[in-house]
Formats: sequence, structure tokens, C-alpha cells
Amino acid sequence: MSRWRAALPLVLLVLAGIVLFASGSLDQLGPHQLVAHQAELHAQIAGHPWLTRLAFIGLLTLTVATGIPGTIVVILAGGFAFGVVDATLCSSVGLTLGSLILYLASRYAFGPGSRQPPAFVARLHHGFERHPVSYTLFLRFVPVVPFGAVTVALAWLRCPLWLFLGASWLGGTVSLIFETSIGAGLGDAMAMSQSDSFGIALFMHREVLLPLGAIALLALLPLLLERITRRHRQGSRHVD
Repeated sequence: MSRWRAALPLVLLVLAGIVLFASGSLDQLGPHQLVAHQAELHAQIAGHPWLTRLAFIGLLTLTVATGIPGTIVVILAGGFAFGVVDATLCSSVGLTLGSLILYLASRYAFGPGSRQPPAFVARLHHGFERHPVSYTLFLRFVPVVPFGAVTVALAWLRCPLWLFLGASWLGGTVSLIFETSIGAGLGDAMAMSQSDSFGIALFMHREVLLPLGAIALLALLPLLLERITRRHRQGSRHVD
């Protein structure tokens, strides 16, 4: 019974995520919907600046805390609606709060970590044990693993709370700058084209291509680091 009680917060988060995803609410934040209602959206933001930002933070907190795959949709919509600076600030708050909720629920559910970890967590364990700070920052900076999966893994690895919060805020904010820039760039591209239609041509604008390229480079960073370290190890063997 105590084991089920410990898992209850995490189970409730998962159920909330399933309900939110199944409700289709996130479909309203898709590109076509945003384009169709952009005038109405910007009027709401102008009329209720604080309320709309708080609602956005709350929605992003919920999506991150539940670990559903719609987080990037909310972030892009924030960039579209609020612009890069405001969207990055609001998204950073929502991302950090949501990560903290999921981390605490996962850590409470996993207990002291005596049970066998999943295969994904086991692969991370060796690197985390050797260099916990640098490894945690690396996982947060490089967008190759889903944000929620990394949060759950770090909770199982008993990552210190101060390190988790610092890495989540710093690494998450770096990625958010590029992701909100894509959303804002799509809005600027549509304003310049004076079109309400959404198509592949919008992604050819510089305001969208540059942050997309930056995210692609971040995703390729692990391969680059692996190649550099492999060459370094091979060089050390030849010297020996």
C-alpha cells in the first residue's frame, strides 16, 4: 500500500497528461489555428497582458509536469503570441516549475532508488556518477532526449535538487531562446508575406531558418563530442 501511495502523485500527473492530450486542447495551438485567429489572439494579449501570460505559464507548467509530447507546440505558440523576449521569460518559468513538479513526484515514487532502474536510466548512471554536474548540464543543454524523460532519469539517479533546478533553468532557457525564436519568426514571416496561409515557404525565411539551424547544431553536439573524445583516446593509446 505504501508503494502505491508513493506513486500516486506521479500517476495523477500521467493521468492529467492523458486527459489534456486526449481533449484536443493543444490542437488549438497548432500553426493553422494560430494563423486563423492571430488578430483575435493579439487583441486578447493587448487587453489582458498579465492574465494571458499567467495562463500561458500555467499551461506550459502542466504540459511539462505531465511529460506529454505537446510541450514544443506550447513553446512555439508562445513565441508566436508574445515574441522572443516575453515568451522566453514566461516559458522559462513554466518549464522550470513543470520540471520541478515532475522531478519531485518521480523522486517520491522511486523512493531511495533501491529498485532496478530502467535501461535508459542505467545507461546514464555511469556518466552521472563520474561527473554529476557536467553530465546534468549536458543532458539539459543538448535536445536529443525528451525533456520529461531526462527529468525522470535524473530523479531516479537522485540528482541533488539544487543541481537539477540550476541545470533545468539554464539548459532549458538556452533551448527556449531558439524555440521561441522559431515561433516568433513564423509570426514575422506571415506578417511580411501578408498571408493567412501556413506553408513550407514560411520556414525559408531567415527569422525561422536561423533558430532551426541552431537547434540542429545543438542536436549534433553529442556526435561531435564523441568523435573528439574518440580521437583523443586513440591519440593517447598511440603515445603510450
